[in-house]
Amino acid sequence: MENIDKSVVKDFGREWDKFDQSGVPLLEQQNSFDKYFSLFPWDSLSENSEGFDLGCGSGRWAYFFAPKVGKLHCIDPSSLALNVAKSKLNNFDNCIFHNAGVDNIPMDDKTMDFGYSLGVLHHIPDTLDGLKKCTVKLKQGAPFLVYIY
Repeated sequence: MENIDKSVVKDFGREWDKFDQSGVPLLEQQNSFDKYFSLFPWDSLSENSEGFDLGCGSGRWAYFFAPKVGKLHCIDPSSLALNVAKSKLNNFDNCIFHNAGVDNIPMDDKTMDFGYSLGVLHHIPDTLDGLKKCTVKLKQGAPFLVYIY
């Protein structure tokens, strides 16, 4: 059985498509990013680091993360949301987009230098299983920032 709530994916896809955050001032977006990522161990990354944003939605976090790393995989099960992220991140050549969910993260295990998933994993039926499927993609000791409410 798939670990995905298709109605949630559909609803969030419509939400990000309609409310793409283009009207939110950049400084306000930067301040939100800084607050959420204040715990992230930035010194563990390099300009060549490769990692993922699971549930990238509109690309609001990836917009600030992408300039700091070599490659950022933006993953979302909603094609509508992914299209918003592609548009927001079109100036970055290091973002790769994947229309996928937690059950089919398209990177090999133990290959990622970092990962993050903010406000996403609690929306899937088996949150713990989703968390495990994210962390198995990380190299040993690689940081993973997760926010669950």
